[in-house]
Amino acid sequence: MRTMIDHRTLQIVFADLQDSIVALSSTNSPETIRRSAGVLGKVAQTLDIPFTVSVAPRPDGPGVIAELPETSPFVRGGPCCWDDRAWREAITAQARKTLAICGVTSEIVVLHTALAALADGYDVIVLVDASGGISERTENAALRQIEAAGGTVTSVASLVTSMVRDFTTPTGRTVITALHDLTG
Repeated sequence: MRTMIDHRTLQIVFADLQDSIVALSSTNSPETIRRSAGVLGKVAQTLDIPFTVSVAPRPDGPGVIAELPETSPFVRGGPCCWDDRAWREAITAQARKTLAICGVTSEIVVLHTALAALADGYDVIVLVDASGGISERTENAALRQIEAAGGTVTSVASLVTSMVRDFTTPTGRTVITALHDLTG
């Protein structure tokens, strides 16, 4: 990851962070995923970073985790956010070419969305602490694939502190306070 990320070039993708899906993660506890995604959502709102929530269809509705900022989710039909025309149009309408992606599962929605975005010319950062996989072995394989395609794998704390380097400003104080929530 570059030393500094300009938050004005970033969009955040929350993918399949649904109660019934987050509970299936074997590589991060649901609590870690929820906490990390919640911090990321708070930082997005503080820094005015656009974000989208993409969900898999579920019989009882989207069931998005409560920690995410309020928004209408995009319901897609397959394993890749990029394949959903409405979601892709929302992303491409922004003049921000870096996507920070998190979700469950890393081997499915995170992998396919990251690879499609990279192929379409976007920079991709995958946030491992706000994501979860089926198994450590399969998640690591997916993350290696993303890195081999040019993506970056990091954490919420590393991403946030690459964007906000001065914690003495009002924004910096809000951000560092949000980061404290990562330790639960």
